[in-house]
Amino acid sequence: MSARNVGLPDPHPSPGLPARVTIWEVGARDGLQNEPVVLGARVKAEFLDRLAAAGLRVLEATSFAHPRWVPQLADATELLGLLTPRQGVRYPVLVPNERGLDRALAAGVTEIAIFASATDSFARRNLNRDLKKQFAMFAPVLRRAKASVLGVRGYVSMCFGDPWEGAVPIEQVVDIGRRLLDLGCDQLSLGDTIGVATPGQVAAVLEGFGRADVGIDALAVHFHDTYGQALSNTLTALRAGVSCVDASAGGLGGCPYAGSATGNLATEDLVWMLEGLGIEHGVDLDALVATSVWMAGQLGRPSPSRVVHALSS
Repeated sequence: MSARNVGLPDPHPSPGLPARVTIWEVGARDGLQNEPVVLGARVKAEFLDRLAAAGLRVLEATSFAHPRWVPQLADATELLGLLTPRQGVRYPVLVPNERGLDRALAAGVTEIAIFASATDSFARRNLNRDLKKQFAMFAPVLRRAKASVLGVRGYVSMCFGDPWEGAVPIEQVVDIGRRLLDLGCDQLSLGDTIGVATPGQVAAVLEGFGRADVGIDALAVHFHDTYGQALSNTLTALRAGVSCVDASAGGLGGCPYAGSATGNLATEDLVWMLEGLGIEHGVDLDALVATSVWMAGQLGRPSPSRVVHALSS
């Protein structure tokens, strides 16, 4: 397949939306970590380089999780050594614990992310800790990261529903997020890990953080599209003032510890919507579509993104 240019949507700005949105691209990490095909480090480096050339400025590159648990990303150190530095492009990495932080620091990273859970069931399955004890694992990571002047993001998974526990109380989500901020996280990414959120629920969770005196500028959103709600949930978050949105090129991704999690919000679908709303994003959509078509070829399967389908032949 090859990308073809059929133009962009006619922009119709809507009052109250951010003037610009930062797209936190997670395709190379969250997108590839659950793929059955294990790609080589050079292919991943080319993927990241193509994404940067398309205008994306925050590219979550990889994870320093133990290779036994995420074999698709076992080459994290090699990959980082292959990246082509670009002015203004950030390459955060996920670190699960102090051992992961040691490897990240040795690789010269300047920005990390940690991965917390809003529910006890998922914390036990994903972190081998209960809901409260997960913080004992994060505290030394955050302390050392801040001492090394690293930027730190905190992912909060299962914010909108858990396959083992069902609905998650908003107060519980806010408490977990508030504790991560207090430990030193610069930003929280609120994850709809299994894709069950709906717009009203998104608004309610964001309002809950507001009541806890957490500024909207400290929040990002991370939606999966299991029930086709990712874009509508994103628009709700934008209307609440969120200006950082996680997305994955071509809609790649899932969660290796939550079997019901399907792909992330596709970056192309997000860009199409932002373009139609007159919101700045800095991405060349044709170049991005071409990159996702190329990656689909590497993986041997078509991209699930509707925009990639529409703009490709």
